[in-house]
Amino acid sequence: MTTVEAVAASVNQTWILTVSFLIFFMHAGFAMLEAGQVRSKNVANQLTKNMLTWAIGVSVFFLIGTGFSSLMSGGGFAPAAGNASGSLGYVGWFYGAVFAMTAATIVSGAVAGRAKLRAYVTYTFLLAAVIYPMVLAMTWGAGEAGTITEVLGFAPFADFAGGVIVHGMGGVAGLTAAAILGPRMDRYGENGSVNVIPGHSMTFAVLGTLLLCFGWYGFNVGTGAATAQGTGPGSLSLITLTTTMAMAFGAIGAAGVAYIRSGKVDTLYTANGMLAGLAGITAIPNTTTWWGAILVGILAGAQLPLVFEFVSEKLKIDDVCAVFPVHGSAGILGALLMPFVAVPGVVDDVVGQFIAQVVGVVIICGWTLTATAIIWYAFKAMGEARVTPDHEQDGLDIAEHGVETYPEFGGDRVATDGFGPTDDDEIRTDGGSEREEIRTDGGVDRERSAADHELRTDGGDPDLKMVFSVIRPEKLGDVKKALAEVGAPSLTVTNVSGRGSQPAKKGSWRGEEYTVDLHQKVKIECVVADVDADEVATAIKEAANTGEPGDGKIFILDVEDAIQVRTGKEGTDAV
Repeated sequence: MTTVEAVAASVNQTWILTVSFLIFFMHAGFAMLEAGQVRSKNVANQLTKNMLTWAIGVSVFFLIGTGFSSLMSGGGFAPAAGNASGSLGYVGWFYGAVFAMTAATIVSGAVAGRAKLRAYVTYTFLLAAVIYPMVLAMTWGAGEAGTITEVLGFAPFADFAGGVIVHGMGGVAGLTAAAILGPRMDRYGENGSVNVIPGHSMTFAVLGTLLLCFGWYGFNVGTGAATAQGTGPGSLSLITLTTTMAMAFGAIGAAGVAYIRSGKVDTLYTANGMLAGLAGITAIPNTTTWWGAILVGILAGAQLPLVFEFVSEKLKIDDVCAVFPVHGSAGILGALLMPFVAVPGVVDDVVGQFIAQVVGVVIICGWTLTATAIIWYAFKAMGEARVTPDHEQDGLDIAEHGVETYPEFGGDRVATDGFGPTDDDEIRTDGGSEREEIRTDGGVDRERSAADHELRTDGGDPDLKMVFSVIRPEKLGDVKKALAEVGAPSLTVTNVSGRGSQPAKKGSWRGEEYTVDLHQKVKIECVVADVDADEVATAIKEAANTGEPGDGKIFILDVEDAIQVRTGKEGTDAV
């Protein structure tokens, strides 16, 4: 017969598993957010680091980390691999593992674009085995003596869902590693000026943000008991409210400060502000008033642009994904505000609780900074911390993984815009028919034998012309169609960038402006023998024209000779 206790235990286990899966799904958000904020040549590296963070970190936490945490809290070395005590068994271990791996993956965004993969993986191993488990032993995993602040004679350190234990710790670790690694190439000029290096995809960054916001409910609401009803402290109702309000006002705070400073609502700051608001409330969603959640959110969001600018411009630390202002300083801020925004009756001694919060933050962040610095300085001394300048210039996707995330012209790439030869068109590869009509005099037809052409000896074949043009990328489809219609469907296309009559534009990345004076264009090369080059040029001109500066240029050049690789045919016969 099923007892009430058995049903409650089953519900509780299902609840813990559900929220753990939500937190695990945050890795998809981290992967997208970080991939969007790095250059395209480093995307695969960020994706790989996120996968390896989970794969290696969770394994180490299972085999070593939980045992080390138990040892440091006075319970002896009892790893989850050989000890699944408690009613939840391995479910309880898994619940702790997803928190640990969140702290680990935060670091990858700070060291993006220049850290060696093996250095990052080794650090992840040590974080999962020692650094995070020590923090755990001082707080959630503390024994009967209580949290580290209680051991020192203060009030218990309050961190409900990991505002400092997970996010603050991850932010400090990331900032420390980034400082030791040094900035990316070209991030700072020789005179100390800051050069903006935009990420390659705002779309990825924003979608990753929203995935993280979704998973964050597993962090905060999931930490509450499934049976915690009502609206009082610790209830799921209150936790849901404070989490949502802090998220919303985090975005408002960051967007507002960005607007005041630049006159524009910065998209990435708004996205980062949502996460900063969440990090700010994570330590205290169970005890904060509704107005306190708004205050925490807006302050966490508002500090984001200011702290990021201080870190990047004053400290000259290249925190690529802004992990410290998003997770570090925001998480610390929320924990310190705990006694001032708590529901009445939760905190008996505001000053005493504030002191306990300060002491806890200092100990956790101090331990994290020290351990991280020792590890990364050791990597640096061995020459294993950072990739070579050549590898950094080429991109970590190629250097570390041998892949291109965005191969421009892959071997199996095909045109999909429908513009090109139809089923009735014949692309000749042998120079054309024996006798055909061509127009070279402005519209008067004449006949010429392809076999009778005369090669010039002073620099080119008079019948071979190259028409090459530089046009707007969005006009490529129209130009392909126009070329097919005039009988010149064979062409070579290259993505290029250049500067001409088109005026420079101002870009903005996380509130910092930069100038774009090399515009993305497409170069089309078309060699013709039996089609009038002027007619080809006219077709391109009419198809590519928008009437605005930057439409491009068309050039007609003599071609000295042409050789077909397969047959060895030369001149017009090769074309």
